[in-house]
Amino acid sequence: MVPLSVLDLVPVADGSSATDALTHSTRLVQRAEQLGFTRYWVAEHHAMPGIASSSPPVLIAHLAGATERIRVGSGGVMLPNHRPLVVAEQFGTLEALHPDRIDLGIGRAPGTDPRTAAALRGIAADRLHAPDDFPDQLVELSSYFRGDADVVAVPATGNAPSLWLLGSSDYSAQVAGMLGLPFAFAHHFSSRNTLPALERYRARFRPSATLSEPYSMIAASVFCAPTDDEARELALPSALQFLQLRLGNPRTLPGPEEVAGFEWTDQARAFVEQRQADQIIGSPATVRAGVEELVARTGVDELMVTTSMFRGEDRLRSYELLAEAVGMPAAATAA
Repeated sequence: MVPLSVLDLVPVADGSSATDALTHSTRLVQRAEQLGFTRYWVAEHHAMPGIASSSPPVLIAHLAGATERIRVGSGGVMLPNHRPLVVAEQFGTLEALHPDRIDLGIGRAPGTDPRTAAALRGIAADRLHAPDDFPDQLVELSSYFRGDADVVAVPATGNAPSLWLLGSSDYSAQVAGMLGLPFAFAHHFSSRNTLPALERYRARFRPSATLSEPYSMIAASVFCAPTDDEARELALPSALQFLQLRLGNPRTLPGPEEVAGFEWTDQARAFVEQRQADQIIGSPATVRAGVEELVARTGVDELMVTTSMFRGEDRLRSYELLAEAVGMPAAATAA
């Protein structure tokens, strides 16, 4: 089995608060470290009531301070929303505080709606469609960590985190390959592009000071419970939340009662079934088989797992069952 890691969207359940979600994430990262997961990433999302991870650097500082060994990072920081110097200073500080434990995953998408993206960048909404300056931003960011920029970024110079490029298409895959950087793909919401992007990354890869060979990881949605039926039931709130997001109604994670009372049209059921077809849902045996098949089909070097359940206890148990099912060495001693 390849190394397993965690992508935490810090879900806010209906009737709970951001404080509750962040408290649970603290418990989860500590348990993930005990179980032997390799890294723990949080994603940047804005204006979404059901996701409490709008500020990855702040959250990473907290999670790294609550653990000792597990790598903690961003999955990712949406670089167009920020000045590269600010990102360099933030992650240079994190690396100085937690040496050799910080990952800086960089994304190109805004992670929000156009109005919020414009507010984050301090520009008019009609300027969001200006020519893409992501490559220039990436070059500028890297220069601060190397120490060859016109401005000295303290403490970024000499405290470079591990830099990753993230993507849901083949754009970042090509850039990551040409720069010789590790690449993480968002299989959990762009599964049709997974294989083409990985192929493009490997084809374009050029050895660098960072990597001599390609290193790829994908994020996949996994829901594990003692039985297949229970796992399918626990996966439904997340599916309904995503359906509502696609309908233009971002909200908190709905509870089981709301899921049961929801008027499921044929179109809504088809949408959920299509989405869940790319997820791994089931008992430990079912999940193990699904993980093995996905890793073999994609040839990735690492698998990042994201799980969103209404009850924090169920989400924690899902990761525990997954770790035991795939035979993670630390799972038995951590039980």
